[in-house]
Amino acid sequence: ELNVYGLSIRGQVGKGIGNIESGYYESSNDSAGSDPFINNSQVRFLAGYEQDLPRFASDLTIGLQYYVEHMIDHDEYLRTLPAGSNAADENRHLFTIRITKLYMNQNLTFSLFTYYSPSDEDLYVRPNISYKVSDNFKTELGANIFSGEYPHTFFGQFQDNTNIFVAVRYSF
Repeated sequence: ELNVYGLSIRGQVGKGIGNIESGYYESSNDSAGSDPFINNSQVRFLAGYEQDLPRFASDLTIGLQYYVEHMIDHDEYLRTLPAGSNAADENRHLFTIRITKLYMNQNLTFSLFTYYSPSDEDLYVRPNISYKVSDNFKTELGANIFSGEYPHTFFGQFQDNTNIFVAVRYSF
């Protein structure tokens, strides 16, 4: 059983949009964190900021975010972790950056979305180019690039799954 409580605030900050989110993930079946087969409770926090930057280029948007997961009862988790298991950090940190540039009356979009975790030492990069041919027809070219120091981390486990994709979408 998992109970989740949270809050979210979003609004104008300076010339951009800021957001703050927080959540408490309560592991009600193991409130002491002593069962290694049930995830411990966590506190999660995210802060972000997004702004259009017409001063540098029209239709250019940059968004930044910081996210942290804090495991409660981490010492108890470590004490009960089976021998030879990879231990999760007490605090998992993640930074994201999204850069989006629009061209040709906003029909051509270049986007780069990057996730980086200094605690896990892993990375996920998602470049994408899309072109809206018509109101109903859109094409895309992109990639999913994974890298990680360790094969047990969130993005590191997908290191062998790096790929390139092409998509054609028709909407009606």
